[in-house]
Amino acid sequence: MNSRLGCNRYHLLIISILIVSAFSHLWNVAGFPDVFFDEGVYMRRAMHVLNGLGPQEGSFYDHPWFGQIFLAGILGSIGYPHSLNSSGDANSISMLYVVPRIIMGLLAVADTFLVYKIAGKRYGQKVALVSAALFAVMPISWIFRRILLDSILLPFLLLSIWAALCSKDSKHGTWLVLLSGVCVGLAVFTKIPAFTMIPLVGGIIFFGNTKRFKMLALWLLPVILIPLLWPAQSMESGQFSNWVHDVFYFQTHRVGGSDLNFITKSFMQMDPALFWLAAAGIGFAVIRRDYLILGWFVPFLVFLYAISYNQYFYWIPVIPVMCIAAAVLIVRLFEKIPRKKIQVGTIIFVLGVCAFGMVGLVKLITTDMTSAEYAAASFVVNQPIDNDTSILASSTYTWIFSDVFHKKNVPSDYSQLLSEPVNTTKVVLVADPHFIVDFKRGKQFADMYNSTQLVATFDGDISRYDTDHYPYRSLYSTIEGKYIEIRVKN
Repeated sequence: MNSRLGCNRYHLLIISILIVSAFSHLWNVAGFPDVFFDEGVYMRRAMHVLNGLGPQEGSFYDHPWFGQIFLAGILGSIGYPHSLNSSGDANSISMLYVVPRIIMGLLAVADTFLVYKIAGKRYGQKVALVSAALFAVMPISWIFRRILLDSILLPFLLLSIWAALCSKDSKHGTWLVLLSGVCVGLAVFTKIPAFTMIPLVGGIIFFGNTKRFKMLALWLLPVILIPLLWPAQSMESGQFSNWVHDVFYFQTHRVGGSDLNFITKSFMQMDPALFWLAAAGIGFAVIRRDYLILGWFVPFLVFLYAISYNQYFYWIPVIPVMCIAAAVLIVRLFEKIPRKKIQVGTIIFVLGVCAFGMVGLVKLITTDMTSAEYAAASFVVNQPIDNDTSILASSTYTWIFSDVFHKKNVPSDYSQLLSEPVNTTKVVLVADPHFIVDFKRGKQFADMYNSTQLVATFDGDISRYDTDHYPYRSLYSTIEGKYIEIRVKN
């Protein structure tokens, strides 16, 4: 009877945590965060698939194409975008991003449950509940709202780790090993850095099964074959040399991003509580020689250090293990307290940390960082634009103009200016903060800007918040809706 009551209690707690996670990841997805350039890139590629043009967009091989297939598959199943009947006003345009962001939010809720299952399998129910709670409420979790490949690959990565852990003592061990391999293969097929998790999951499979080499071989088969679909497609289309060049460049020689030191400082400023708890937890894992935490975190950290291009959301694949490391530290330390005080002390501390995190998160997710972007897109959509007019904008907007409202002469983004001139006499330019930052890429951007006249401006409300202090330090990474100019050249 006591064990059944304890089980029911744990079930109620994880259900409560999942409800909180749903709020954290789904509340106000239309307004926060701003719509980021890369989100537009992945939406444009998903629309490329939905339009029946194949998985690969052009001859540009920066990332594998499972991400756009996955996103297009879900969107296509609900009749997107035609089912939205977008009229061109700001509210209807916002729905074009709300739907895919809801998908990202639901994936994050699934991530919360998988973090619980992984931690429970390895460390027990108490660590599992604390891990899931931290993942659900800490301020850094807002980055899972973005439409990014990192957010898409994470549930596959988590499922692969859980399946590998469960394969050891399950009568369905063979199928779990195969499931784990397929999920790792799909994670790598979504974004290459996921390969850093191969030693961790492969090690779990090898050391956790009696038929070590047989199971490892079975696991490796999909891990290798699934990502090979990407270069195979490039060979079939006669673009293998482009694939080799782009993969080598984007994974090792890309410039313009931030180094590991910078994104580490960004994490610390966005979510100081989780950062320092996780740092202490990883240090504790070093002392305990915890292969799961170290095998998950260290190879990925080394990879980030080795590459020259990093962005703050690159932390996504290791945020779950940082929550688990922090939870292990908290639970194990409180186990040193006299038994009568363990449960009360743990509950008070965890609730305190979660309350601190949740307050900061709520302050962030209730802001409006996107209204200027939707208004700017609506303004352009409703202009009388003829066939002798080009629309230059970032990927945030171009797929809306071309794939939803069928405007002509819309390059994939304004970067076309670097390789070829505009072939129309008139231009509509959406000069958002991302465009202004890119002035350094080439004088063509400044020349185009200076050759146009200002016709409308749209300003977000980020200036209302103190981005130099917690928790609004995160808003420093949400500036693309801060000030947008619509300019024309006649």
